[in-house]
Amino acid sequence: MTGTPLPGEAEYASGSASYLVGLRPQDALATPLTTVLDILRARWGDAVDVALSEAAVDLDRPLADLPEAVRSPRAGEPDSSWIKRSNMVGINVRTVGDWAGVVKYALTMPAALDSIHLLPIWEPGVVSSLYGMAGFNLNTEYFSDELYEIAPHLDSTERQLRAVSNLVHVMGKTIGLDVIPHTDRYSEPALANPDLFEWMRVVDRRVVDHSDTLIDHVAQVVFHWVRDVGSAVADLQVPFSAPALFAMDEGARLRLLFGERGDLFGRIARRKALLRRLKDLGLEPVPATMGVPFRGVQVDPNPKAVVIDDDGLEWSDYVIEVPGPFSRVFSPLARYKLYENRDNNANWEIDFDRPRHHVWDYVWRNYGRTRHIGNFDFMRGDMSHVQMRPDGVPNDVDEFYDILGSVKLHVQRTQNAPWFGYFAETFLPARDVFGFGEEQDHLEASLADATLGDLQSCVVGSPDFLRQFRRYLDDLVTRRCAPSFTVMTADKDDPRFDEFYVAGNEARMFSALFLVDMPSYIGLGFEIRDVHLEPVENERYTKLFVFKEVGDSNLYPSKARFGEHFIWGENDALFATLTAMHQTAARILPEIATSATRWLIPPDATTLRGTVAWTQADQPRFVFAVNYDLEKDSGYFGIPGLPDEVELLGEYSSTGSIADDDRLLAHNGFFHRLENLAPGEARIYRVVG
Repeated sequence: MTGTPLPGEAEYASGSASYLVGLRPQDALATPLTTVLDILRARWGDAVDVALSEAAVDLDRPLADLPEAVRSPRAGEPDSSWIKRSNMVGINVRTVGDWAGVVKYALTMPAALDSIHLLPIWEPGVVSSLYGMAGFNLNTEYFSDELYEIAPHLDSTERQLRAVSNLVHVMGKTIGLDVIPHTDRYSEPALANPDLFEWMRVVDRRVVDHSDTLIDHVAQVVFHWVRDVGSAVADLQVPFSAPALFAMDEGARLRLLFGERGDLFGRIARRKALLRRLKDLGLEPVPATMGVPFRGVQVDPNPKAVVIDDDGLEWSDYVIEVPGPFSRVFSPLARYKLYENRDNNANWEIDFDRPRHHVWDYVWRNYGRTRHIGNFDFMRGDMSHVQMRPDGVPNDVDEFYDILGSVKLHVQRTQNAPWFGYFAETFLPARDVFGFGEEQDHLEASLADATLGDLQSCVVGSPDFLRQFRRYLDDLVTRRCAPSFTVMTADKDDPRFDEFYVAGNEARMFSALFLVDMPSYIGLGFEIRDVHLEPVENERYTKLFVFKEVGDSNLYPSKARFGEHFIWGENDALFATLTAMHQTAARILPEIATSATRWLIPPDATTLRGTVAWTQADQPRFVFAVNYDLEKDSGYFGIPGLPDEVELLGEYSSTGSIADDDRLLAHNGFFHRLENLAPGEARIYRVVG
């Protein structure tokens, strides 16, 4: 290594630190990849070069045959329950630039942050939204020139993804992909496989037909279009009929319709031309919906709910005909048609007793292939809260109950990976809100191991925060699916939610780290995020990098950005506080990592008290205390439930110091008296004596 050492470099190389302590994420990303790899080699030796080797990125090789150094750190687990204790970090590759940026950012993550969730990694569709995938080709914008220059055999985004996943494994962390039950409404899968989706005809801004028989008409339109424009590739001829076209192998059909995988702009142009033909005839895939009752879609009657895109095409928003309180239509997206409909879909009713097996198989195969390419350890299920059965979870739950749970099961069975986990995107609301019935019932039936929850949508210490936190703790010990202490997500790093992160950020991270038997989720950049008392430019919010809407677009102007790169925060005070917290965690967590939590003062569901305290159930070694009230001091309070003979020795405070009268807490015959916690303060005491 040459040049000025990076912060924490020597400690990382020696093994005395699990990450580059004090290295800000923006400085990590500015570091050349050659330097980063040298730092990794100093710590992990030859395993780094094994991770980059041709053998380790051979995508035709079974994962079980990969070198031990790059296999999953969880490969020895008998099941996926490990994820219930994982501290996960979500990374949008756009915010770190490319695949190499994932490795650079990982160097800023301490060992306690042991999992990386990659936001969607496929070619995006409308407004370049990551969640509106255009197909199962990986997003070539993530291709890293640095990786290619270091290892010329890393000449595709698929091999680069495998190399990055290998390096993450070498660093001792797990890595997961997004599994999405929908695509862009005019994705390559939707156009090349109309039968995978529901369709409707829209005339004069009215849905005039949504019958199942429309699929045959769409197939004919696709056939006549390709017959008119000709094959996209010279070595394939247009078949003589629509049935012959759709009997082709899908890979060949995609080439015939759209062109070679490497010709991105050519494929987009062909897809737009076919899209225009279908829209001219009023044929559209039914948009995806959220929230009960899910079914019954109509064009939004508001004349302002329509935009004209840069190609002159008109796009209307859609709404539910008889909406519930949280009904929402995702107009750019289409969900897979997983079940047959009743009565030719006359009344928008689904027949859940008739799963469409070929659609499930399509989803299984494609996500299974992506899991293999990325050597992934878990999946994050997008929109896991969708449960459309009006009667809730049935008495007989089979593998066709839920598409996300079935993907998990498919990977575990077909790829001999019993440890492959499922982290669900649900918000644990009241019953019959985002799905029919009780959400935890659905999560258990769909085989979810852990779920996001909604603590990130609350101001720390607010009544909503305290009530939800207490409920999550109850669910944690009574249900199979573990709610998370979620700190921030990409969805909430948005101007609309700045109020959640004005204060209390230290308490959020503290709870996520030291509640060792509760999973957590943290969005990238939280550790240095600035406080925004007023909205700032969109380039400072990771949510706006889920899209790629440019400033002069008239589709979704609120999502538009005027700059290309994410602007990292400069909150050095928060970064320093959290750095000290992570260093303390590195000392303490090894002693309690496998413990169960015993609450001494649980979160107050009545919301009258903001203080909490917990220790370990087996043998108390540390006591953790937090004042979630962000407006006033706690005043004195008693910590009950500990033996009379022990004392509590103050070891850490998120404020940087502990007052003299609180450094050593003795038992007064009734409890250990703690004199005061400042607003938002978190503190650790060692149990002595």
